[in-house]
Amino acid sequence: MDYLFINKTKGDKVIWAVVVVLALVSMLVVYSSTGLLAYKYNKGNTEIYLFKQIAFIVVGLAVIYWSHRVNYTLYSRAARILFLLSIPLLIYTLFFGVRLNEGSRWIRLPIINLTFQTSDLAKLALFMYLSRLLSRKQETIKDFKKGFIPVMLPVVIICVLIAPANLSTALLVGATSMLLMFIGRVSAKHLLMTMGVVAIPVVILVSIAIAYYDKEEGKSKDLPALLEIGRMPTWIKRVQNFVYDNKQIDKDENYQVNQAKIAISKGGLMGLGPGNSETRNFLPHPYSDFIFAIIIEEYGIIGGAFIIFVYLLFLLRCIRIFKKCPYAFGAFLALGLSFTLVIQALINMAVTVNLFPVTGVTLPLVSMGGSSFLFTCLAIGIILSVARNVEQLEGKTVPANQ
Repeated sequence: MDYLFINKTKGDKVIWAVVVVLALVSMLVVYSSTGLLAYKYNKGNTEIYLFKQIAFIVVGLAVIYWSHRVNYTLYSRAARILFLLSIPLLIYTLFFGVRLNEGSRWIRLPIINLTFQTSDLAKLALFMYLSRLLSRKQETIKDFKKGFIPVMLPVVIICVLIAPANLSTALLVGATSMLLMFIGRVSAKHLLMTMGVVAIPVVILVSIAIAYYDKEEGKSKDLPALLEIGRMPTWIKRVQNFVYDNKQIDKDENYQVNQAKIAISKGGLMGLGPGNSETRNFLPHPYSDFIFAIIIEEYGIIGGAFIIFVYLLFLLRCIRIFKKCPYAFGAFLALGLSFTLVIQALINMAVTVNLFPVTGVTLPLVSMGGSSFLFTCLAIGIILSVARNVEQLEGKTVPANQ
């Protein structure tokens, strides 16, 4: 039975290896970093989070397996339906979702009583739909009305709906979409114009953050009522923490980043060893947003560099699929989904080492399981579906119906 399972597993073997490696790393680091969480909520039973993570990994591998067995052309047919479905889901989440830190990102699923982050579905649906549009509009892609507007409009809709609760994810989705459109031959002039428009609110946000910061006291000034809407205060504070860092800012205001720096400094070159993290009990969210700091603390700079190498290897193999796929939809699909995963990973790591403001994005396939973990697995399964089709076309495998 195991032989039959392996025999039916197709696609890029290096990508499969990357998935297995990251899953193993995830089990080790999540188990190590959930000690305080277990003490607070499960009477010190750390094994419960290990078993939960193993369950997520098993389900995730099943998602990858079954989604990679589906012919990727079927995802083109489902792309528009999923995109249209994600719009009302995002709207519902904004007004009726589970609220946390002035933001509403999740909805609670009935019966099973689990939370589900709708932006994860929206991201996947958008890149599937965007790949479909780019593949079908190559003849008119340089035209502003016939090519650029129809391709850009879905990106704007999704980003605008995600931004109020999760600005960092909206910017990530927008940047990845722009990169995919550039590769899809969209006019550079139109893309630069869009970047200029997007830069305006970003510059305004940074200007407000600087204007409402007291350098002498090292903390934010009182904001006017107009700026106290939604997550605006959180965005302003994060920009201030990043811009002024430890030079002029209260240490308590930058607690997360400071604890991450302590973890990294303790790790050194070789690390403290598996399960020996000393900062996991002080660092907020060491099992999700800041899990890379725990990796460096326990496995050193060498371990951190290895994780970066694994993600870049994954991107390299996806670019190889893009180059070999003879059909535009499959090529754009593999590239778009790989870009969003790798860029998200790089941003997560950049936040940990204080090269980027705190965002709240997880490390794909490594952070503790949730809806994001499963949608990441689905994205990888779709990429492997494209790779499987490329292998069949190259004659490396025999199609199942022959």
